[in-house]
Amino acid sequence: MEAVAEGLWALAEQHEQQREIREAVKCLEAICQSAVSFLPIIEIKTRLRLAALLIKHSHNVNHAKSHLERSQLLLKSIPSCFELKCRAYSLLSQCYHLVGAIPSQKQMLNKGLELAAVSGEGFAGKLWSCNFNSQLANALIIEGDYHGSVSALQQGLTIAVEMFYPELQMFFATSILHVRVMQWDSTLLVEDSVNGCSLIWESLEPEKKQQCPGLLFYYELLQLFYLLRICDYKTAAQHIDKLDAAMKSDLQRMQHIRDLTNELKALNQTLSRSDLNYKDRSALAEKQTNLEEQLSNYRGETSTGKETLEPAYFGNVKRAWAEKLELAPPPIDGEWLPRSAVYALVDLMVVVFSRPKGLFKECLKRIESGVQIIQEELVELGVTEGITEVELQHSAIWMAGVYLMLLMQFLENKVAIDLTRSEFVEAQEALVQMRNWFIRFPTILQACESTVEMLRGQYAHSAGCYDDAAFHFLEASKLTQSKSLQAMSHIYAAVSFICMGDAESSSKAVDLIGPVLAVIDSFVGVREKTTALYTYGFILMRQQNLQEARIRLASGLQITHTYLGNLQLVSQYLTVLGNLALALHDTGQAREILRSALTLAKKLYDIPTQNWVLSNMTALYQQTGERGSEMENTTYLSRKADDLQQRLDAARSNVHHDELIGRVKLQVHQLSEHEMKQAIAGPSKTIDLDIPESVGLPAASPMRSSARLMDVDIGRLRKRRL
Repeated sequence: MEAVAEGLWALAEQHEQQREIREAVKCLEAICQSAVSFLPIIEIKTRLRLAALLIKHSHNVNHAKSHLERSQLLLKSIPSCFELKCRAYSLLSQCYHLVGAIPSQKQMLNKGLELAAVSGEGFAGKLWSCNFNSQLANALIIEGDYHGSVSALQQGLTIAVEMFYPELQMFFATSILHVRVMQWDSTLLVEDSVNGCSLIWESLEPEKKQQCPGLLFYYELLQLFYLLRICDYKTAAQHIDKLDAAMKSDLQRMQHIRDLTNELKALNQTLSRSDLNYKDRSALAEKQTNLEEQLSNYRGETSTGKETLEPAYFGNVKRAWAEKLELAPPPIDGEWLPRSAVYALVDLMVVVFSRPKGLFKECLKRIESGVQIIQEELVELGVTEGITEVELQHSAIWMAGVYLMLLMQFLENKVAIDLTRSEFVEAQEALVQMRNWFIRFPTILQACESTVEMLRGQYAHSAGCYDDAAFHFLEASKLTQSKSLQAMSHIYAAVSFICMGDAESSSKAVDLIGPVLAVIDSFVGVREKTTALYTYGFILMRQQNLQEARIRLASGLQITHTYLGNLQLVSQYLTVLGNLALALHDTGQAREILRSALTLAKKLYDIPTQNWVLSNMTALYQQTGERGSEMENTTYLSRKADDLQQRLDAARSNVHHDELIGRVKLQVHQLSEHEMKQAIAGPSKTIDLDIPESVGLPAASPMRSSARLMDVDIGRLRKRRL
């Protein structure tokens, strides 16, 4: 009977390699359902294999769990079988994770850790301890226990050091950095984690790094998030280039693998023919061997790469090799995010860096690329037209949440670009898409609600509806727990109040900006400080406190230029400073400043800012008595104003205009208690793509919107004329 079982195992493996999952399952179930009894060890191995197959290729988690529980019962009567027992614990942990049963998952992992600690299995026992500690860290993060998660990861790091396993050390060190960045209760702790990762990474031999492509992306992206948070854009740009190059190299490698796979498949079909003569068959067999070796080299497989343990599944369930970016060689070959999600994330990071520089053509190309990737993956996960979050397969919720959050960030950037270019109708369309996605997936996209409100405010402000804009900004501040996002919302609302022009609104602006300035140095980075100084300088000018306004604005401009490099914000600073120089009758400085501002506004296709600068230049020519230049400038301004007005009229006549600026909260389906539990059990509900999530590490509570990773486009939030 053992030979029968081995034959069915081999047949199941063959079917799985050919993506014939139903047939593979039938082969394994034939053993479990046989009228003739097999040895317990055979039944255990079969059920474990069957459970892994179901987890990997289907949403039938409960069926997998039943096989694993039966395996555990059989294993209780067998004193040895350490690896099989650990495999059962690991797979059951994954089942509990997929259905959101975190307490049960933790209980299973602690049992696994106890077994590994007393097993005396040496290297294999340590590997399983690493496996369980990693999964335990994930489970603790879902419950918001950052300290416990770091402790579990530190334990894994200690074991990896004892094993002299540098790739595994790097994995745990990077995971600790991930948690530190998510929690961010101490910049020093985050910096220490960054430095620790750098030391380990630099100690790895080049071939070791090549075996862990996923670890490269994981490490580089986490470093990038850290640098963005502290606003070190100059250093971050180097990591962007490195990530983009790594992605292009990986794309080429994957294309080579696909080509070799197709060639090998065709060759195998030819070899299956019965009419081949000996000479042709020998030649083809030799070619087959060469192709298999090439394919193995491209995949990074070695003769010792065969898995002896169930993979650790650090974060997500195991998927087909083509979709994975392994964090370490087998058997520690879990992943952070699927390859497609990482590609989309790299595209997003390129957008983040290109948009402030006005490289909109590149941005739109990357947005289109990223959105296409995401839409294809969402369809694979069952997110088709009309599907809502309560209709998703439970095991698809986490990954669907990751892709949906990425999609919202791409759309957010699209809205920002369109508003900057005064493409108001296109901005409406992207913002309506965001609204509709949120309405369909309100729990999964809970952290995006404040972002959507913020963008509604930015659209309203760009359309000249300042009162409505202020309302949406203040609503956005109520929908987030992030101090940073609350501050930005209040700053934006203050600008809208200033633009209303009346005394009462100006007083409201002062009331909003004062508390922000009082705590401005408590924020990480300078994003909040630059926008607050801009707004406060604006207020001081309205109050005719020109010298103090100049000091504040000059300070803000210097910080913006040094740390952020945001051309739109720089152009706004220059325009206000040019206006200020005019008020102080410093026409020479005003001319120079306004010319620079106009150059930047043209580069960004920012028509409102261009008009704002041109109106100031008209005032300049009036002061200097340059009648010819004044008339020429006025004519040009009139053409630009007409262009802007036509764009605004088109937007205001669109059916979506009133919906977006209206002071009505987004209406979403109110989930029943059962539906709510199902939706929120997936960890994606509070994913904060300020730190794009991974390793199964969701944020415990909504933190900063991804918008704060980006540059600040205060340029959309000011009146066209001072």
